[in-house]
Amino acid sequence: MTEPTHEPAPEPAAASAPSTAPPPRAAHGDEVDRIVAAWQRERPDLDVEPLAILSRVSRLARHLDLARRSAFARHHLEPWEFDVLSALRRAGAPYELSPGALLTQTLVTSGTMTNRIDRLESRGLVERHRSLDDRRGVIVRLTAAGVEGVDSAMADLLDVEAALLSDVGPDDRTRLAELLRLVVGQFEH
Repeated sequence: MTEPTHEPAPEPAAASAPSTAPPPRAAHGDEVDRIVAAWQRERPDLDVEPLAILSRVSRLARHLDLARRSAFARHHLEPWEFDVLSALRRAGAPYELSPGALLTQTLVTSGTMTNRIDRLESRGLVERHRSLDDRRGVIVRLTAAGVEGVDSAMADLLDVEAALLSDVGPDDRTRLAELLRLVVGQFEH
């Protein structure tokens, strides 16, 4: 029986100063690529392809949420406030909707919407009016302050979102929007 030979351990690499270079770009892979590769190595029996797409969507959603919150905060609005105000603004002059229409557009319960309308009304951003079509019904309308707040927040939001997409060319943006519409569509029908 032959004795195994033992090679001396290699010298440890010299410690280098921390890099101030930006993280590697997509050409060199990103964190999602590393996660996908690790799962492929650990579970070669699984098709991990969805991770390569949906993990990026999830990470993008987190970054977008932070960017939106920051843009809205500069206008003293919470994301839910912007949702309600922007639904009213998109309705066109005189910028009013029924609470039921607001429920449909913002996907919240009636109790939550009542609370939100109360809070926006107390801030002077919306006002309630009796419906001309239904004497028991109420219409929610943007005030001048509400229009000004949502318009300035929207302009700021679009600047932030354009910056997030600055590395994506116009044709790729169009294609990305089409592909995302395809995925999101299954939840909206």
